[in-house]
Amino acid sequence: MISQHIPSEAVVVLTPNDIKLPEPEKPKPTRPGQDSLVKQLMTEIKVLGTIQIVCGLMVLSLGLIFVSSSSPQFTPAYSTLLKSTYPFLGAFCFVISGFLSIITEKKSVKTLVQSSLATNFLSCLFAVVGFILLSMGLVALGHASRQCDLDKEVMPSLRYNRVYDPSTDMGMACFMATTIVTGLMSIMLIFTVLEFSLAVLGVVLWWKQACSNFLG
Repeated sequence: MISQHIPSEAVVVLTPNDIKLPEPEKPKPTRPGQDSLVKQLMTEIKVLGTIQIVCGLMVLSLGLIFVSSSSPQFTPAYSTLLKSTYPFLGAFCFVISGFLSIITEKKSVKTLVQSSLATNFLSCLFAVVGFILLSMGLVALGHASRQCDLDKEVMPSLRYNRVYDPSTDMGMACFMATTIVTGLMSIMLIFTVLEFSLAVLGVVLWWKQACSNFLG
């Protein structure tokens, strides 16, 4: 009987630990309401920008009224406000902030977002300055009203020289002037406080927008 030589073959046994398969990449978690939140945020920014424009135009209009009116007794009450140019520079900054917010809502690029952030921050500063000046003006208006009442006492009375006419009553004139100037300054103060609130909110929103889109 002839013996046959059987060649030995190496047998390789692979265990599960030796097999390494590439792990599939895990999908990044997505937030279902992210898109709707961004759209809602952009809509709010557009509305805020529109209101900022209205605030700026109102402050500018009231400033022009103060410039066109003059009174020896009441002009000192708002002269500091006009010399500071707040009704004009502040109003201009408010309007620019509103326009940039509306434009950036349509085209959100880094330059526009940073510009909106900067103008809203400047609007905050202008609003603070305007609030201080208007508060000081309202205090000075009280002194001007009392001075007007004192001036009417030294003027000769007209009621004994001619038929009494209420339109010539100095007291009524002081009261009307005080009421009108107080009303105008109060309206400007309301729009200033509103602009400050909108500018602070705009700074927060644009800061979040800049951090989420451009800073990763």
